[in-house]
Amino acid sequence: MLYFEDFTEGRRFDYRPVLMQATDMIAFAREFDPQPMHLNEEAGRLSILGGLSASGWHTSAIGMRMMIDAFLGNSSSQGSPGIDFMEWKRPVLAGDLLSGFSLVLESRQSKSKPAIGIVKFRNEIDNQNGEAVAVSECSVMFRRRDTEQRP
Repeated sequence: MLYFEDFTEGRRFDYRPVLMQATDMIAFAREFDPQPMHLNEEAGRLSILGGLSASGWHTSAIGMRMMIDAFLGNSSSQGSPGIDFMEWKRPVLAGDLLSGFSLVLESRQSKSKPAIGIVKFRNEIDNQNGEAVAVSECSVMFRRRDTEQRP
């Protein structure tokens, strides 16, 4: 179990690769972002994206899952107060193999909740060519180990 104290500046958590499949991209788009370039190969090819492309929201959801699998799922996470920024740098096309990482930028104890620490991360998702497709920065609240057992 990872606690606030485990998130030291510069620590990196690598993501396991995820293959972007057309059927999953279309299913997500039908539900959440039904724009033509996310629903149809031909429409995607005719767009500036160059082919059937994942919604940026889908890419972000995949990134969240990658974070869960890399470290959040085995941590004392208490959620996030928000995202500082999220950028979709290039299209994610069907067949792309995504990977990436979360990097600890800074950490601090909460002033209002002493049993909590706040960690700021830079998150990057890359395609199989090593090109960044999505970049974000966010903060996550974690329980502190040294206060976990206190009543």
